[in-house]
Amino acid sequence: MTDQAWPWPAGAATGIGSLPGTDIAEAQRVVLGELPELPHLPELPARGPGADLIGRSAGLLVELPVELYAGRWRVAPRPGRDLRRARDLMERDLDQLAEQAEGYAGPIKVQAAGPLTLAASLELPIGGRLLRDPGAVRDLTGSLAEGLRGHVAAVARRLPGASVLLQLDEPSLPTVLAGRVPTESGLGAYRAVESADAAALLRTVVDAVGVPTVVHCCAPQVPLELIRSTGAVAVALDLDLVTDLDPLGEAIDAGLGLLAGAAPTRQPSAGGAPTSAQIADRVRQIWDRLGFPRRQLAEQVVVTPACGLAGATPQYARAVLAACRDAGRRFTEE
Repeated sequence: MTDQAWPWPAGAATGIGSLPGTDIAEAQRVVLGELPELPHLPELPARGPGADLIGRSAGLLVELPVELYAGRWRVAPRPGRDLRRARDLMERDLDQLAEQAEGYAGPIKVQAAGPLTLAASLELPIGGRLLRDPGAVRDLTGSLAEGLRGHVAAVARRLPGASVLLQLDEPSLPTVLAGRVPTESGLGAYRAVESADAAALLRTVVDAVGVPTVVHCCAPQVPLELIRSTGAVAVALDLDLVTDLDPLGEAIDAGLGLLAGAAPTRQPSAGGAPTSAQIADRVRQIWDRLGFPRRQLAEQVVVTPACGLAGATPQYARAVLAACRDAGRRFTEE
């Protein structure tokens, strides 16, 4: 292992992004209270359109307005009320962050959908996903890169002592690479995007934003080598979906950080939230099978839930975040 400086403290834990409920003030209090080493800007999709992953992220696009049509987000001819709502929600969230985290001087994580997931979700005005038009995908990526650069700057202005860490959510990445994104009829699928092209799109965003970036994918078959080639500092994934440890070991050995999703996002039918000991054991089990020294774990790994917690109860979400925090701290004591 090199003497790499990670953009988080040893033994850190964080959330993936979403939380239950509609009260951003309460959500921010929970995050700052339970995840003091690496808090994140909470996402509350229960607030409705514009608070969902696609609408919230599309609201950051520059000179590419969007609107809701038949329950789906699509490119619009001009800005309208749907876009204003998405931007108003984000502005409210940032103001609440500034109020509650005043004086905070550590790392803070913000999240947005990546270019491939947005391209697989947003629709063209004429119908069909942006994914069908490579030129539109490039334009989308440039717009997202500029928007995220501005978003990161807005966070930095509100918290001048903090350092911003960006998470690009790419749940659709494996499906896009495999050519399995269905067309609207459901009878076909859009063409697969080549790995080199997908990496170039992600790299465009990573390079433009200029802060340490994590690529998150809580789907099977995460393309780890592709993610490593984008300049991302880490990958966030669900440990339960890792079926082949060799690519993960190679990525970690090459210097990629790991946000290890080690706690279920919903309360099991029998029993309560996992304990910090159970979460720590889950991470250690994978780490030991990979063959890396324990001292490296506390620095290179951040403990997280398996994915977002929007579908959990508020009580379970809070308990899971606290357990992840305590699990991370256990690694610094070993």
